[in-house]
Amino acid sequence: MRSLLSSTYSSSSSQQQPSPPPLKPPTEQTPLLLPLPSTGGDAALPPGPSPTINNDPPEEESEPPFPASQILLLCLARLLEPIAFFSIFPYINKMAQENGALPDTDVGFYSGLIESLFSLTQMFVMIFWGRASDSFGRKPVLVASIVGVSLATMLFGTAKTITEMIVYRCAAGVFAGNVVTIRTMIAEQCGQRSGNHQAKAFGWFSIANNMGISLGPLMGGMLAEPAGTWPGFFEGGLMERYPYLLSSLVIGGMGLGCAGVVGVWVEETLDRGTEGKREVERMTVGQLVRSPGVGIVLVVNGWVMLLAYSYTAILPVFWFTKVELGGFGFSPVQISWLMGLTGLSQAVWMLAIFPRLQARIGTNGVMRVCAKAYPFFFALGPVFSMLLRTGRPEFVTVFWVCAPVFFCLGSGVSMSFTAIQLAVNDVAPVARMLGTLVSISQAVVSGTRSFSPALFASLYALSVKAQWLLHGYSIWVLMVAMALVFTVLSLWLPDYEQLKKEREARAEGESERLLA
Repeated sequence: MRSLLSSTYSSSSSQQQPSPPPLKPPTEQTPLLLPLPSTGGDAALPPGPSPTINNDPPEEESEPPFPASQILLLCLARLLEPIAFFSIFPYINKMAQENGALPDTDVGFYSGLIESLFSLTQMFVMIFWGRASDSFGRKPVLVASIVGVSLATMLFGTAKTITEMIVYRCAAGVFAGNVVTIRTMIAEQCGQRSGNHQAKAFGWFSIANNMGISLGPLMGGMLAEPAGTWPGFFEGGLMERYPYLLSSLVIGGMGLGCAGVVGVWVEETLDRGTEGKREVERMTVGQLVRSPGVGIVLVVNGWVMLLAYSYTAILPVFWFTKVELGGFGFSPVQISWLMGLTGLSQAVWMLAIFPRLQARIGTNGVMRVCAKAYPFFFALGPVFSMLLRTGRPEFVTVFWVCAPVFFCLGSGVSMSFTAIQLAVNDVAPVARMLGTLVSISQAVVSGTRSFSPALFASLYALSVKAQWLLHGYSIWVLMVAMALVFTVLSLWLPDYEQLKKEREARAEGESERLLA
């Protein structure tokens, strides 16, 4: 609301004042606005038109440019955590069996335990990293977490017992808080008011995360047991005694280099205003979670991640399962090609479509479109499997023509992963509490990741065994039902602009109360 400016002039006083000398009319050499001569009292207005006041609305502040260099540096830092997490997957079973002298029947249990402990430990420390970044700054916390996870990853390659493997894996999880800080810094670099910039930046963030997921197993598998792969270079030395050390050293070294880059070139984004600091000290985690709109956004965040991790756990096994048991019967090469194709299409959705769609229909609009598409996307799998199960050539042809196209189109539901990140940013009640709120959301994600892959892979196995129940497709009934729950939850997402106005009104009322 704009206030109108008015000027009040006094033209007389209680005593008689001498008349001011007459003013000369302005000439080309005379300034148009002359100082009034002093009269010993209030100034009198010269005759003529009164000064005009410009009441035109001020021009809207232009949107700042997209901070591409800073976002790229933060995406580089983001690569580390998924690389460190997934790099052990190709060799963890063999490493556990060798270090623990385990029978074949026990290998799966211990390897699954070691894999899950990273995420489980991460879940318990996420809030600590978020609170630390809100208090001490984003950049020092980011550098510390990168250095910690890099050193723990290096140590993992030296483990010679199951206990050491567990300890070093948990240590890596303790320091894997960089995802919280990076997400917070991206939001602050773009400015929370700039939804377009955030949509683009978090699209880049998602691509960096997916690259890390792909590079981790690739690097871990290629660099494991180098004495056997490159005997001329590593045979008879340290790498033969510690066959998994090279992978850990390379990935840990990349992390330390990344920490140096972050320390030198990444900008601090935390606003250290005293008012914000007071809010941080005053608001507890419980109060933050109970703030308007926060609870439902956290629930939706957890549910979206549950859908993602459960589907990711089921998909490769489903594609590999024989056609007569309700799968696609793909070979490893076919699985890799289709996964690569869907990964490429997901990148197109995130980089080319999501920013424009988010600018057009908003964050909640994207979430609701994805929520409506999820049930149909999950139903595609069993429908295509039924086509193959008929064995009729024309239906098999329809499968090979339609299945790749529909899976590429269906991968657009991955936009919900980035949209929910924007929703978390938008619902933060205090800007300086954004780090803590992101850490809570990531703790939910880490907790989900710690149990959902094993749980849903087991449920899929039970579904395939129970061919008498829906011909082995019962797991997909569960997945569609979970997707429908998401469809309903998306309708309860809050109006972020309305929340912002209510918070501003409360803040204004509190300020007036303090001044009264």
